[in-house]
Amino acid sequence: MISPILRRFSLACGSALSLLGLSACDLAPTYKAPSFVVPASWQGQAPFAVATPADTLLPENWWIMLHDPLLNELEERATADNGDIQAAAERFIQARSLVAAARSELLPHASLEAGASDNKQSADRLFRNGATLTQTEEDYGGLVSWEPDFWSSIRNRVRSQKQFAQQRAADFAMARLSTQAELARDYIELRGYDAQDAIYSQSIAFYKRAVTITENQVQNQAAPRLDLARAQAQLYTTQAAQLDIQAARQVTEHAIAVLTNSSPSAFHIPQVQTFSFIQPSIPTTVPSELLQRRPDIASAEREMAQANREIGIARAAFYPHIALKLGGGFASNGFDLANLANSLWTYGASLDMPLFDGGLRRAELQRTWSAYRETRDEYRMKVLDAFREVEDGLSRTERLSKENTALEQAVKANLDTQNMTMTLYQGGVGTYLEAIFSQENTLESRIHQVEVATRLYTADVDLIRSLGGGWSVKALPTMDQTLSIAPLQYDNLHHPKAVGDVTASQHPEQFENLTGTAPSTPGLGHDRQLPSLPMGDLANHP
Repeated sequence: MISPILRRFSLACGSALSLLGLSACDLAPTYKAPSFVVPASWQGQAPFAVATPADTLLPENWWIMLHDPLLNELEERATADNGDIQAAAERFIQARSLVAAARSELLPHASLEAGASDNKQSADRLFRNGATLTQTEEDYGGLVSWEPDFWSSIRNRVRSQKQFAQQRAADFAMARLSTQAELARDYIELRGYDAQDAIYSQSIAFYKRAVTITENQVQNQAAPRLDLARAQAQLYTTQAAQLDIQAARQVTEHAIAVLTNSSPSAFHIPQVQTFSFIQPSIPTTVPSELLQRRPDIASAEREMAQANREIGIARAAFYPHIALKLGGGFASNGFDLANLANSLWTYGASLDMPLFDGGLRRAELQRTWSAYRETRDEYRMKVLDAFREVEDGLSRTERLSKENTALEQAVKANLDTQNMTMTLYQGGVGTYLEAIFSQENTLESRIHQVEVATRLYTADVDLIRSLGGGWSVKALPTMDQTLSIAPLQYDNLHHPKAVGDVTASQHPEQFENLTGTAPSTPGLGHDRQLPSLPMGDLANHP
């Protein structure tokens, strides 16, 4: 009795599989990423050395080009421990799980059920017809269902989820690059504040001695009290400016602490006196290669691919959907399942074909086409923004490099002028107004030179970021690699095998100790002293 049933169901399944093999088709439009016509070279030219053929690409650890050992350790710590980077990695893992969930719809779904009960009837019930007061019932059964994917609706969902996982991988790379660039910028600004603080301290020491000299001049009636008031005002103003720089340094240090998963209260980076970075040699390659280097561009392209698949899903809704079902089991009274007479079964197929929905499916198809065109527009703007960022970076680094060189010469000239005017004032030839003017010019030029140098190196970091760091689209996992779990896998569910360049910690509790201190490695310039300030005859005064 069972054999004919199974024979008929096998025949039905075989027919469905044959139809699937012959008629399954992909209704999504043929996808091809836009091919932009771009300039052959960049307009801006940065003052970097020409890269050798072996250095045509930025290294993954691009910050080593700044040659600061402490920065290297901070970057490694941030890359491994930063919470934003780890969260981006977990979002990629979640996207991989969605791939497995979508893929499960391609396979048959099977389930089992069992039940038992003991029932008692009322003795006063009418029309019992001699039935016993108590009865036992039990049933066991199973159900298998499967939907043949004739129109690739399910397959397109799977492909869309795989592309979404790739997008999340690109988003992870962008989060990592942004964090690394932010840390490098903060560190460069911190060292800029250090240099400014050292300059202010040196100038304050100079101004204190100048106040002493002016007091002697006033006591000897060689200068008016106005000169003393001017000297004191200059000193106090400079001290106030130094406090502002020190506050900015602390805030920047706190930002570095958070980026490296440390509490600001336990984190401190020793100061240096000089601003000592080495200008990196940055290979800019050509504009067309930028499309393969930027994680955000790769993310936008994967989003566009998903929108293309959504069109195929919307098209499939116009065609009939067939589902196959097979169910069977046993049911009896009195716990007697040995008799085949107590068996039950059902098998069949269902067809779902909406005839009229008021334009619902057509509206959805229209929406998906529009959504696809929207992603193409957004992709184009993402590419243009990337080109703009690179050109901005090239322009800034070129101009700032020239400006920094000019300011270095201005500082030397102002230092000489300051020395000479103070010497003339002490000799009774010049006025203190001239001395103050030269001193203010000297301090302003020194501070401005450090500010411009800071902007120059932060512009280097921005340029590196705009070029994608050391990332390449080849680092993205393939479509097949995005699947995180096999249909019959029951182990290693806690954390999937890593793919691509996405790294996620299996033990987030290891990052919950926030009392970490800064690395003990000295930063670049820790053993360099600020050049002594020309004092002239001030050196002979107490």
